[in-house]
Amino acid sequence: MSAPLLPTDTDGTDGTDGTNGTDGTVPAGGRDGADNASRSEPAVRRPARDRYFDLLRAVALFRVVLYHLMGWAWLPVVFPSMGVMFALAGNLMARSLKRPAVQVVRGRMRRLLPPLWLLGAISVTGMLAQGWSPDDDGYPGWWFLHLTFWVLPLSDPPYAEGVAGIQGVLGEDWASELAGPLWYIRAYLWFVLLSPLLLKLLRVRPWPVIVAPLVLSAVLEAGWLSLHSERIDSALTDFSTFGACWLLGMAHQQGVLKRLPQYIVPSLAPLVAAFALWYAFHQGFKSGYDLDSIPFAQAVWSFATVLLLLHISPSWAEWPSALRRWDRLITLLNSRAVTVYLWHNVCILTAATLYDRLWGFETLELNVPWLLESSWPVLALTWILISGCVLAFGWMEDIAAKRRPRLWPDGSSNRAGTPRRGRSHARA
Repeated sequence: MSAPLLPTDTDGTDGTDGTNGTDGTVPAGGRDGADNASRSEPAVRRPARDRYFDLLRAVALFRVVLYHLMGWAWLPVVFPSMGVMFALAGNLMARSLKRPAVQVVRGRMRRLLPPLWLLGAISVTGMLAQGWSPDDDGYPGWWFLHLTFWVLPLSDPPYAEGVAGIQGVLGEDWASELAGPLWYIRAYLWFVLLSPLLLKLLRVRPWPVIVAPLVLSAVLEAGWLSLHSERIDSALTDFSTFGACWLLGMAHQQGVLKRLPQYIVPSLAPLVAAFALWYAFHQGFKSGYDLDSIPFAQAVWSFATVLLLLHISPSWAEWPSALRRWDRLITLLNSRAVTVYLWHNVCILTAATLYDRLWGFETLELNVPWLLESSWPVLALTWILISGCVLAFGWMEDIAAKRRPRLWPDGSSNRAGTPRRGRSHARA
């Protein structure tokens, strides 16, 4: 289930909530028809980006790619990317809900769906070209109905199983690899749709609401709630696993965490995390399972980790000197998080397929078999292919956000003084 990320609701260059530098406020006189009398008052300054959150998002995205290639079960323990990403998204959603809820939900959907539609147009065409048809499922009517989940992913989009690849270029069953991470798109969409209600509940009873998904996860883990629909079961499991993280992000934005005594989180979070690991080890974690296979352990561990990270939250308006060298890379990953997430699995499969061709060179096989068996060159090749996807498909994120399309939005042009365009259309 571990997969990134995703929609960052940022343009990767400025702003805090993906509204191109605003959270509902604008500089005085910035709207047509503004009262001229307000010019005598101090201008409302746009809040700076929280670079700490940008760093967390970039690390989470890199960890997802690394995990999907290496498969190291300890990686989600060291850094639970999905919990972190849901928390960051929840924080941004709560900030944006200062505006009318319908407007905010529509804007978030607009940012999320076009990159998925581009992926679907390419992948579904490829699956159909390889013989995928309604007969594969046995129910043509349901097949066509399920295809609509590629348009509005309220449930997991369907895909062809066992399709052939391209010899020496793309491995077999590429459709399964491509569709595997799409659960996050579905989960994110449901969180967005539920956020106006969740925020209202959070303001009334913050901590019972935050803990409620963990209780639901425990109930599902114990088998006390049985669901006969696989689609409903998967949606409910994802909500119970990561709902507390989403709500923690909203609570952080609402100032709920700041009202706690400073010693509470550092004292309580390690105990909660220890309980999560204890439970995971008693459920087979030590024998090859990972946290994704144990939803309740994943939920509790992610909750504890996110709680600590939000408590630490230094709220950097500017990068610390040690991190300034990574500014362009982190900006790029934040700007193209959806593209990287959607295409990274196919890039991993393609990189592994291409690298396997080196076994056909006898000299390499005899002299450096350790190099051919290593996954690190595959990781480097994967990021080269991901970069190609950023160039080929990333512009759709700009279209979705109503920005001027850019090939490589690492922020360098803005720092060089290039004027930004389309600010009046960038709000989500």
